[in-house]
Amino acid sequence: MTTEPETLTERVKGLALATGFDLAGVAPATPSDRTVFLRDWLARGFAGEMDYIGRRAEERIDPRRVLEGARSIVALGFVYDPGERSVSAGFQVARYAGGDDYHDVLIDRVRAFEAGLPALADREVRSRGYVDTGPVLERVHAAAAGLGWVGKNTCLINPRLGSYFFLAVVLTDLQLDFDAAEPDHCGSCRACLDACPTDAFPEPYVLDATRCISYTTIESRDAIPEELRTAHADRGFGCDICQEVCPWNQRERRPIPEDPLGLRRRIAPRPEWKAPSIAWVLGLDLEAWQRATRRTALRRARYQGLLRNALVVAGNSGDASLVPIVRKHAEGEDPVLAEHARWALARLAS
Repeated sequence: MTTEPETLTERVKGLALATGFDLAGVAPATPSDRTVFLRDWLARGFAGEMDYIGRRAEERIDPRRVLEGARSIVALGFVYDPGERSVSAGFQVARYAGGDDYHDVLIDRVRAFEAGLPALADREVRSRGYVDTGPVLERVHAAAAGLGWVGKNTCLINPRLGSYFFLAVVLTDLQLDFDAAEPDHCGSCRACLDACPTDAFPEPYVLDATRCISYTTIESRDAIPEELRTAHADRGFGCDICQEVCPWNQRERRPIPEDPLGLRRRIAPRPEWKAPSIAWVLGLDLEAWQRATRRTALRRARYQGLLRNALVVAGNSGDASLVPIVRKHAEGEDPVLAEHARWALARLAS
């Protein structure tokens, strides 16, 4: 019995799985209706302070501007285990963020994948890979590559693995076979839209980032809008609500793949970030913050941002024992922290 030799596309996908990724698909390196949508999204002001998106918008719309001669985009997915949400009334951290920074963990795997392409193609290969850092619309390309569909919460959802996974993309001049897109399976479900505490979805499939807790606690450098603060509740870095309520993320239906390279163990939250107390976060000085956040995605919020977030969480906690440490920040020299601390003190007093 003879078998057909593997195609180049099949070998490329096999290489992706061998280097540690759980999902791999191929999409054309061309603009589409979904990439062009970025212009409208930016015009509506939904990017907020994320000016870097607009500065390279045309590259995000047309990937051939990122890599001249690009023909294919290999979309890669890596599942992380969200675990169970902590029931503590402390400082909640998004489940992806408490361990080693996924950018650092996965970019090594992307580089290994790229390094193997010339041997598979038997020629020099031009490529450019990113892990959530380049001027590319990862979710759009991953959806086109069949890794899942973009849900009403704007997360990519895989019908077998849910949405708790990271995306990487590799643009290449290889002409590969394109995968079929996954149909939308959201149907009439509104769980994510109805559960969002800040009403960050003006319509299904559209996110107003300026109202999203992940944006206000991580990306924004300004004061958190006062009308959104109580809705933050105990969320101090990021938010998982729209994923927690998604039926496709039910734990019993969502397998966690094998982890022979130990990558998921590295990304898993460190003990100090599984259920940190508000007082501990508010008590961090710059040096302690640097130690506690070393090699984690928590660095994205910066020192001031993490303390700002903790003051909002303190104000929502109802814990009067926090008043002395909150008052210390209210009397400090940082105007942003002082304003948030005064807000928190007023909340605690009431």
